Amino acid sequence: MDKTAIKNYAIWARTKLIEDIKYKASLLGITEKGIADALPQSTTQDQYFDIGTREPYAIRGVQIAQRRSLAEAIKKKAQESDYLTAYNSIIEEVAYTWFNRFIAVRFMEVNDYLPCKIRVLSAVDGRQEPDIVQNPFDAKLDYTSAEEELISKHQMNNEGDKLFNMLFVKVCNDLSKVLPQLFEAEQDYTELLLNISYTDQDGLIYKLMHDIPEDNFDVNAVDEEGKPVGQVEIIGWLYQYYNTEPKNETFALLKKNVKITKERIPSATQLFTPDWIVRYMVENSLGRLVISGQLVVDSGQSLVDSEEERIAKEKELAERFGWKYYLPEAKQDVVVDSGQCLVDSESSVNDQLITSHYSLETIKVIDPCMGSGHILVYAFDVLMQIYTQMGYTDKDAVLSILENNLYGLDIDKRAFQLAYFAVLMKARQYHKFILKKQPQCHIYAIAESNGINMKHLAYFGAQLDELAKPVALNQMQELIATLHDAKEYGSIISVADYDWDLLHQFAAEFDISGEMNLFDSFGIEETQQRLQEIVAVGEVLAQKYEVVVTNPPYMGSSGMGAKLSAYVKQNYPDSKSDLFAVFMEVCHKMNAKNGYQAMITQHVWMFLSSFEKLRTKIQKLDIVNMAHLGARAFEEIGGEVVQTTSFILANKHIDDFKGTYCRLVEPTTQVGKEEMFLAKENRYVACSDDFAKIPGAPVAYWVSEIVLKNFSLKKLKTILNPKQGTSTGNDELFVRLWHEISNEKFSDKEITIESALSSEYKYFPLDKGGTFRRWYGNNEKVIAMDNESYNLLLNMGNHLPSRELYFKEGITWSKITSSGASY
Repeated sequence: MDKTAIKNYAIWARTKLIEDIKYKASLLGITEKGIADALPQSTTQDQYFDIGTREPYAIRGVQIAQRRSLAEAIKKKAQESDYLTAYNSIIEEVAYTWFNRFIAVRFMEVNDYLPCKIRVLSAVDGRQEPDIVQNPFDAKLDYTSAEEELISKHQMNNEGDKLFNMLFVKVCNDLSKVLPQLFEAEQDYTELLLNISYTDQDGLIYKLMHDIPEDNFDVNAVDEEGKPVGQVEIIGWLYQYYNTEPKNETFALLKKNVKITKERIPSATQLFTPDWIVRYMVENSLGRLVISGQLVVDSGQSLVDSEEERIAKEKELAERFGWKYYLPEAKQDVVVDSGQCLVDSESSVNDQLITSHYSLETIKVIDPCMGSGHILVYAFDVLMQIYTQMGYTDKDAVLSILENNLYGLDIDKRAFQLAYFAVLMKARQYHKFILKKQPQCHIYAIAESNGINMKHLAYFGAQLDELAKPVALNQMQELIATLHDAKEYGSIISVADYDWDLLHQFAAEFDISGEMNLFDSFGIEETQQRLQEIVAVGEVLAQKYEVVVTNPPYMGSSGMGAKLSAYVKQNYPDSKSDLFAVFMEVCHKMNAKNGYQAMITQHVWMFLSSFEKLRTKIQKLDIVNMAHLGARAFEEIGGEVVQTTSFILANKHIDDFKGTYCRLVEPTTQVGKEEMFLAKENRYVACSDDFAKIPGAPVAYWVSEIVLKNFSLKKLKTILNPKQGTSTGNDELFVRLWHEISNEKFSDKEITIESALSSEYKYFPLDKGGTFRRWYGNNEKVIAMDNESYNLLLNMGNHLPSRELYFKEGITWSKITSSGASY
């Protein structure tokens, strides 16, 4: 996959789309300065706008309604902020909507998935003119008489681009029948702002055809070595790179202490997960649910008699599925009963794989921060392997996965659109007619309840009886209150477990046949749609999942807006320092008992004191395994230097349970880390119960038994009462290297602090940290401790802890180290 070409195109396309859409809007009298009225000569059928030329710009028919809809959308958005912000937001929304559609159509035409059965953006034989423009009547599209006449007119007048625009919109409307969440059915204002050309060599379509190799979109394409080069994954990369400039803008604003608004949260926090890490997480969570634990044949009879046999069986099953990133559970001191049964008494391991707690159809997998759906797409593949192993046909398996197994949420509508598309394209690989079946798909953008007309609620639940309706009304009101400002908080919102069937019924029907007047009923259809959205999202947030897998957003508390910061502090006090840590708690709450939680996060939670309470919670679970990645695990997306770790947690705790830890921090490239993982290098086995023996309970999986034993000895403070040493709070002002000062101002004689303050000397020796030295060394620094400096320190708020010990003989060491201890 040519990621350089993909990145360059996505960044350029966003800018180009926004410029073109702003230009088209300006022809309609809509600019960043305001919304102009139509010229006086306008009628109900034709509207004219002054664009500074002799002839005004004209729109007619449905275009007038579309322009009115665009103006209303901007005005409504402006009520939340200001006109300019609203204008830019709507323009951005239109831009990414068309970008998503271009990518979707390109992907579908390359893989012959389009219902119209003809290429729309390109030609099979490589001609510049798309096949649909060359032969529009060969497309399986239901043209009206008026459309047929217009096609003929464009052909006769050689108006290729006008015909192309018309046909592209027609194809999008046709796709709304099978992909309604990506291609809206109604003719909205996005169509009015579309202006594309296949002839313009500096245009979006031409560059999409020529800059990104076609085989990058072909799910069946392979390179010379037989490795796949085209896959659904390209959708995620395009989304990642499309957000490059908004992300840079957000971080530039952060440096100016401008907090991240809810509109900017997606672009600021979205990070596309490398493919091998996705596979590691899914195989060791969803895969583990199927093949790990104690294997049994029937009620309590063990299939394996030893830990060696159990590990061998796990490896055998993983290899059968081709899960090369699966790690067998570490060898335990005793055979551990995981509480799972993976084969029933009527079949062998080779014939069927089930669990004692779950049937395959009831296993729920969720990514609560799904982005463009990368994790869900691979989970789909793994589920397909399991279903077919159990004897399901591909068609039945696809339907069951979509309807029963896969769930996804995201705060960003554009990410949701692409995740929805990616999952359905994966389904289409296995089931040729799946799009026509319109299967239920549990993938949603977080819906917030702001602005729902509460008066309309009285008219819903028309089919419910007198006892059920007030219950439903009360629960709906509570849910609306819970999901207010939901796009500010995303999946971290806690939703009560309501009667979801009742709420679905409540939102399904309304009755305005009584005394409700026309004014009161205005917009009730929109209210119904919004109620159905929040019920669907609320149910996903409330239920439990056997497998939770995600790459959560990374956002420190300093970057959070006021609402998000307050919500996190109130609801997640043990993880409030960063949003990724909050999601560690959220994913645990979502996880069913004996289920698995797989994540990739920053690694600071393993060590820093601010996450100690969070670690205490995590260590009540079993850490099954971890890939400690360190820096540059995301190298391919711009050299991200964030330090990360990926891990699998089991929602249970077995005393003295041992996990496997893969230390991959040394390689400086993403490829190097993957190669070290597959080579089984730098692996440790550790018991998470032991971490609590170390002060602060860090996840110090590399610590030897001798070191752990030492922590069980008497603590130094019970014998010597150690104290904090000198702390200036401003080393640039008070600390110097010895060669920076003259000898006349320095003394290394043993004196008291009182005599130092009255002496002729200003500087004295300072034992401070530095590079590794065994036993003794690093005598490089001096500190100003004359009377003037001493008083300045006090006036700066530094109370000079332990000053009674200054200048006395003793043992000293640095507080922390990232290297080995120099004893």
